[in-house]
Amino acid sequence: MDVVANLEWVRDRIAGAGGDPDRVKVLAVTKGHGLDAVRAALAAGLVDIGEDRAHELLAKADELDDGSVRWHFVGQLQRNKVRQIAHLVHLWQSVDRLRLGEEISKRSPGASVLVEMNLTDDPNRGGAAPGLVPGLVDGLRDLALQVEGLMAVGPMGPDDAVRAAFRTVRALADELQLPERSMGMSDDLELAVAEGSTMVRVGTALFGPRFPSPTVEN
Repeated sequence: MDVVANLEWVRDRIAGAGGDPDRVKVLAVTKGHGLDAVRAALAAGLVDIGEDRAHELLAKADELDDGSVRWHFVGQLQRNKVRQIAHLVHLWQSVDRLRLGEEISKRSPGASVLVEMNLTDDPNRGGAAPGLVPGLVDGLRDLALQVEGLMAVGPMGPDDAVRAAFRTVRALADELQLPERSMGMSDDLELAVAEGSTMVRVGTALFGPRFPSPTVEN
């Protein structure tokens, strides 16, 4: 994998969408890839690494064991797994309920978090409904967590609908005075950047297709 060249391509895409490649952070999502992907990201200058399974994050962190990575947790998480990775996570990106926040606050007081929004009508998808987000932000702040911003996964659909969904994230972040908007992935990062993303979560565009992995609970 030529992560250096791929990263340059991603930054070109950010610039082409009207974003500043020096200001829009690229989060290298290594889920489903081996430790070589993490090392390649580090060699390319990317220290913010995303994982969505607790066991994968633990295994990779144990192998590296040098503190060189700022780990971001980007997947749905069971509360009983928080204690396993709390000492490693730099930013919890998928906090969508207060009980999860309570566990994070217990295991990592003052931790930095993003509130995940659900941009679909499917209640089974991760994320809080937009109408619940302001109350959740207040509740997490009451737990002394540092709410840095919002995170969302773009919905499936035509570009106009996806852009409109990302626009709701930006508008709510502005309303709540939250600076971080983590939105946009390999397939839709241009749409997200055009609507004010400050962080794109990129895996396939950097490392190629993921290998299927067995379903394991977080």
